[in-house]
Amino acid sequence: MLIEKKHFLQLFFLVATIWFIWYAQNHMDPYSVSILNNIAIFAILALSYNLINGIAGQFSLEPNGFVAIGAYVTALFLIPADTKIDMFALEDPAPIIMAMQSSFLPALIISGIVAAAIAFILSVPVFRVRGDYLAIVTLGFGFIIRIFAMNNPKYTNGAMGLNDIPSVANLYWCGFIALITFIVMINIIYSKFGRAMKAVRDDEDAATAMGVNTFWMKTYAFMTSAFFEGIGGGLMASLLTTISPDQFTFLLTFQLLIIIVLGGLGSMSGAILGTILVMGGSEWLRFLDQDMSLFGYHTGAHPGLRMVVFSILLIILMLFARKGLFGNKELTEIFKRTKK
Repeated sequence: MLIEKKHFLQLFFLVATIWFIWYAQNHMDPYSVSILNNIAIFAILALSYNLINGIAGQFSLEPNGFVAIGAYVTALFLIPADTKIDMFALEDPAPIIMAMQSSFLPALIISGIVAAAIAFILSVPVFRVRGDYLAIVTLGFGFIIRIFAMNNPKYTNGAMGLNDIPSVANLYWCGFIALITFIVMINIIYSKFGRAMKAVRDDEDAATAMGVNTFWMKTYAFMTSAFFEGIGGGLMASLLTTISPDQFTFLLTFQLLIIIVLGGLGSMSGAILGTILVMGGSEWLRFLDQDMSLFGYHTGAHPGLRMVVFSILLIILMLFARKGLFGNKELTEIFKRTKK
């Protein structure tokens, strides 16, 4: 009976999410839809980042690099050849760049595959170290990608970035891919691979002694995370219609780190809630930057005040939820424990 109720709850959330995506795309105003698109993209990034950081327990700081790869690959596939010729002002585009032409879905998939392939190549040197050293190595990768984008104008148009990217992504694309990402991550967590990743996270030496190939488990998590981060970057490029190296700094990784820590490391449900609170909350507090009237007194505009208030709220929240809002539990597990 418990299994039936669990499946019913999962089905309910699935149907409710699909209905909400349809309703929002067709009935909400463009500003609200743009916020939901942003939340959906960051949910994809947070879910994938939580796999390597929260489930596999590897303190990695690489998401901005893989997001940049996905964004540039997707953009270069979508931009028509004649537009590339006019756009690349510093140097003529390389022949391989001119040959890159595809529709949206294949471009997203290729972006994910390219990011996963680079993650596989990186895994050999990256996973020779642990802990803080791993964070430093992966942080350096993000800087390398950004510097490559700035200094190779025949491939990326340099610091000028890419413009006039076809706007294909909408809430259907972003919302449904976020839903697929969540389903894939949940299934990985409850599979034998997910259990092996958690063993590596809890005690890598003990996992090795029990016969777990820790290198391949970490590599599997790294590649899967990179694949979805590349797809998220592709969605971001199509949604914004313009990208530049300055968009993929460490600040992007830092935002994702805040999201998964707030929601709970190792909890995919927490990653979703953390994304809604961080990305949606920062937009909801935007009124604090504007002139307000309190009891007949005009406060004047204070740009940046919303981020100060938002940061204070995050600090207060984390003081009362040291392990995040969900800890390492999923929503269905919390409901089951509450019912007991």
